[in-house]
Amino acid sequence: MGSFWANPYVETAGYYTVTILCMLVFLFIFELVTKYNNWEEIQKGNMAVAMATGGKIFGIANVFRHSILHHDSLFVMIGWGMFGFFLLLTGYFIFEFLTPKFQVDKEIANDNRAVGFISMIISVGLSYVIGANIQ
Repeated sequence: MGSFWANPYVETAGYYTVTILCMLVFLFIFELVTKYNNWEEIQKGNMAVAMATGGKIFGIANVFRHSILHHDSLFVMIGWGMFGFFLLLTGYFIFEFLTPKFQVDKEIANDNRAVGFISMIISVGLSYVIGANIQ
């Protein structure tokens, strides 16, 4: 049975499945902390929300990518992924805090694409910094 779990196809399917499940949980948490409904806004064509959400998805996936590259254990990968997500979430709150002249959530909900784009770039950029530090 041990050789079954060591099969690269089985490992890939396992990492893929766990990453998708974690991504769904993390996106749900992001949904709870934003003042708008991501999926309703995307359905309405709100590009700012789509960019911000896309950045979050890429950021989460990139953190998991680095975690998979540096760890043999599925549980260690999950742990680093959770830590990376916490740091991405912290970055989101820092972005909101560092923009006192406007509210990031409100601007994104109003389809301010410049704010949505910056939000996306922050998520992507921070995911590279987080990923580079995963050991």
